[in-house]
Amino acid sequence: MALLFPLGLLALGAWLVPLLVHLARRHQYAPLDFAALRWLRAKIRPRQRIRFDEWPLLLVRLLLLAALALLLARPMLQGSAPDTRAVIAVAPGLDAVALRAQQPDADWRWLAPGFASIDTPAPRAAQPLASLLRELDQHLPAGAPLTVYVPDPMPGADAQRPRLSRPVQWRPIAGTVPAAPDASGSAPRLRLSGAADASARRVLNAVQRAWSGQPLATATDAAPIDGEIGVWLSAAPLPPTWQAWLESGGTLLVTLPGARAAAETVVLRDAQGQAAISERRVGSGRLLRLHAALAPSALPILEDPTFPRQLLALARPPAAPQWVAATAHAPLTGAHAPTPHPLDLAPWLLGLIVLLFALERWLATSARRGAQA
Repeated sequence: MALLFPLGLLALGAWLVPLLVHLARRHQYAPLDFAALRWLRAKIRPRQRIRFDEWPLLLVRLLLLAALALLLARPMLQGSAPDTRAVIAVAPGLDAVALRAQQPDADWRWLAPGFASIDTPAPRAAQPLASLLRELDQHLPAGAPLTVYVPDPMPGADAQRPRLSRPVQWRPIAGTVPAAPDASGSAPRLRLSGAADASARRVLNAVQRAWSGQPLATATDAAPIDGEIGVWLSAAPLPPTWQAWLESGGTLLVTLPGARAAAETVVLRDAQGQAAISERRVGSGRLLRLHAALAPSALPILEDPTFPRQLLALARPPAAPQWVAATAHAPLTGAHAPTPHPLDLAPWLLGLIVLLFALERWLATSARRGAQA
């Protein structure tokens, strides 16, 4: 047994209260004078031992206070017998009712936050299945067998196969392969500030046409909106609206020739290995800095036919794949075993306290005790 709050045992000092009460309520014997004995010489009274009256009542009160002190100390019982019943997890989107007919006596749960029973409605929000698998593995007792039904292909995968503490019966259910998202029309638009020369406008117009086939939008000093990439070519500081947009997650392309700052990382070099663009974080946003003016004479990489594609990869990195083959993503073993769940003794102590209190009241108010008094 372990105590979560050992200082709660200091409440055992309350034992002094019933002890002092029982000592103070001892029967007092009043002296009675007899005429025939008044002339006898008084003898020394024998020493009296400490004696408690009604010791059953005292014992019950002490046990009641001890139980209350132990409850304050939050006792937990370690090493309780684990529940090794088979657990079967089903990813949302699968027909859990049909699968349950194969093994009705098992503990069927949704592979979703909270791991509720499949008797409850299936959760709708998509969750990363690999992360949920690791959480479920640590939530279950060490000896519980685990079976997992997932769709194939499977969404919510990590960059590597999940590693669990137990072998898993991996059951992919073949389904319809989701269609790839339509990338047409998803290319970002450049939002150019008003301060830009003709050469820079020609370069940016060519980049925009390579991305989406559309010409560059009219330059404006208004801050970009979602889906746009800001371009600030002026030496003046950013306006507050642009700064707030950048720090909230925007991507800004600027021209600030000079030495690379310590927080910057070179993300694009030309064919000769010279740094062309560096990146640094600004709040939640990204600042892409050109190392020279936006002109082919100053930045030779602009004459590279692949430059628009390289710049697009920097401005909007490709999204990680959302679906993987479930048959090749079965969990590995070797993770740390889950910590055993201790048994909370508080409910049992509360029941004992109620019984002791009822017994104490019965002993304190019984007719027999009143007759003795």
